Amino acid sequence: MIDFQKKILANGLTVIAHTDNSTPMAAVNLLYKVGSRNEEPERTGFAHLFEHLMFSGSANVPDFDTPIQIAGGENNAFTNNDYTNYYIALPKENIETALWLESDRMAALNFAEQPLNVQKRVVIEEFSQRYLNQPYGDLWLLLRPLCYQRHPYRWATIGISPEHIERATLEDVRAFFRKYYLPNNAILSIAGDFSCDEIFELAEKWFGYIPGGEAVNDILPQELPQCEQRILEVERDVPVSVIYITFPMAERASREFVVCDVISDLLSNGTSSRLYQRLIKDNTLFSSVNAYVTGELDGGLFVVTGRVQQGVSIELAEEALWLELERLNDIEDVELEKVKNKFEANNIFSEINVLNKAMNLAFFEMVGDAALINGEVEEHKSVTKEEIYSVCKRLLSPQRSNVLRYKSLSE
Repeated sequence: MIDFQKKILANGLTVIAHTDNSTPMAAVNLLYKVGSRNEEPERTGFAHLFEHLMFSGSANVPDFDTPIQIAGGENNAFTNNDYTNYYIALPKENIETALWLESDRMAALNFAEQPLNVQKRVVIEEFSQRYLNQPYGDLWLLLRPLCYQRHPYRWATIGISPEHIERATLEDVRAFFRKYYLPNNAILSIAGDFSCDEIFELAEKWFGYIPGGEAVNDILPQELPQCEQRILEVERDVPVSVIYITFPMAERASREFVVCDVISDLLSNGTSSRLYQRLIKDNTLFSSVNAYVTGELDGGLFVVTGRVQQGVSIELAEEALWLELERLNDIEDVELEKVKNKFEANNIFSEINVLNKAMNLAFFEMVGDAALINGEVEEHKSVTKEEIYSVCKRLLSPQRSNVLRYKSLSE
């Protein structure tokens, strides 16, 4: 159980306070509710570009990293489809350094041609190195538009093309900042050895002066129900072939997500899982295999994937994956209980870290309510075999699937 209190400042900033007197460290997590889902099809990659720009300096902070290092802390950020997250962990005595830095770049980010051009080059280089020139790098660039036909989830966080970032102007990024990087579109989560009242006072001191703006109300095109299988087969100069089979599923806040999460653990959580035992250990069809849920806010994907063992045909390997999905109509009680216990243990372990707690509180607040963090284990433990059978029958059918056969030229 994670105890916390929540307050919304006059400018709309949601502040979540968690007292943790077990550690000398404090965590400051600032989540902005903007991701690649908020981009326009002809201007993709902006949320990720902004992740980089936020480290380019602000009115009073020309170098973001140095003050953090002097304060004995570390910081980083990440962007995904639904949100952008900035986090700092540092000794509790220096927490105001973190709050000063975050508030200064929220209030007065440095907009200038030189830092913009530098970060554009960095992002374009990242696009090339990680996605275009890396073995298997373009997998999700191919898979997302196969799975999503209408929703902005159809492009990866990096964007559709490096040209979109290359064409970005200073006015483009200013407009993006003014719309999304606002107190009323952010969640500040602070965890450390402070009372909740102290945390709220600090949040008011450092962020209360920043004016809010218009509420973000992006209307996004939604996916139509998928009623037929989509298949994409490509050949690449990679060591071995890879198969991805995905199925559209409900949004992160739904009961269906929880059931699918349990199903994915039944399939591939550890070396005792079904896919590992049957497809790697017993039959050696794959060198690695995995099942997981993506959990996007507007509807995610149930993903089953495997790296095909050298010398095994991709057709035989794919057939074996489908067989394992069919076998989900027969689950042992002890098998289900083991998966639930493992989820609970992992959840308890994650709550030891003060930064994890700050990050997770902000995430669940974005999903709907920070209090959801304390019901996650019980909700997973309440999943029944009957629910699993029902969801598998409804979701995991060939006519609702997207199949990417990523074939090695050497096969």
